[in-house]
Amino acid sequence: MSLKNIKNKIRSIDKTRKVTKAMEAVSAVKMRKSQTRALEGRAYAHSALSILQRLSGSIDGIKHMLSTTRDIKRSLVVIVTSDKGLAGSLNSSVLKRIERLTSEKGLTPEDTSYICVGRKGYEYALRREYTVLESYINIDDEVSLSGLKKITETAVSEFTEGSVDVVYVVYTNFRSTFEQFAEVRTVLPLSLESVRETVAGIVPTKGAFADVSEESDAVHTYTIEPNAEEVLNELLPFLLEIEMYHTFLESKASEHSARMVAMKNASDKAKEMSDGFKLRFNKERQSLITREVSEIIGGIETLTT
Repeated sequence: MSLKNIKNKIRSIDKTRKVTKAMEAVSAVKMRKSQTRALEGRAYAHSALSILQRLSGSIDGIKHMLSTTRDIKRSLVVIVTSDKGLAGSLNSSVLKRIERLTSEKGLTPEDTSYICVGRKGYEYALRREYTVLESYINIDDEVSLSGLKKITETAVSEFTEGSVDVVYVVYTNFRSTFEQFAEVRTVLPLSLESVRETVAGIVPTKGAFADVSEESDAVHTYTIEPNAEEVLNELLPFLLEIEMYHTFLESKASEHSARMVAMKNASDKAKEMSDGFKLRFNKERQSLITREVSEIIGGIETLTT
């Protein structure tokens, strides 16, 4: 390889490194904001889901239509991914988890419909010609609880009308800046076991937000006024909205963390490659200078003999 080609490669790698460093800086800022929202929201999500856990012990709660367990013939899967790539294995882990879910539960394209949050999940569903009820692309990081209300309304409507018998949500659960795991939650029908699993999954094992108190396993029975149906018809969909909103916060925190780490790794690798080519350039140049000096000396010796 000529010195010019090596110099062009060094210049190209350095330009790429500038881009990855800029993306790393942007992702770091977004990561801190998303992590703060997700971690601070865990206490509220825990409290809201704990209400659902206690209501699950009520006879009226068990008889509610959103808690009715049916033979699973049709399923609805809510996929939460990012709109953009360059985030390591973040999206691929979610898509692999969907394939595992499909295999474990025996889901078929004919009996399964999807709600896609994020471009990557939407493109995945389209490639496989799945039935997509709704898709949400380019959702802002600062989205509010009301901004995701339509997703919950669709899931509740599909379940209560009998169009589907179970609703799953597949997303990335945030553990730390370097740890994010694809998770599957059963959001409908509501059950004591699924609620306990969700509550346990959102509480970090260490850090500033790890001191959320756990609820007692005791079963509570409530007398609900004005009547159970009227109160639970308002309360349970709202609690599902909180769960879906928290799922989105966890996914956003995971996305920006994974992208920041991926861009940092790319920047480090670019620097390593640039240093390697610079060393090669210096060796090639030194070799060329040595060869030219040898030719000059050889020429002088020839003239003097």
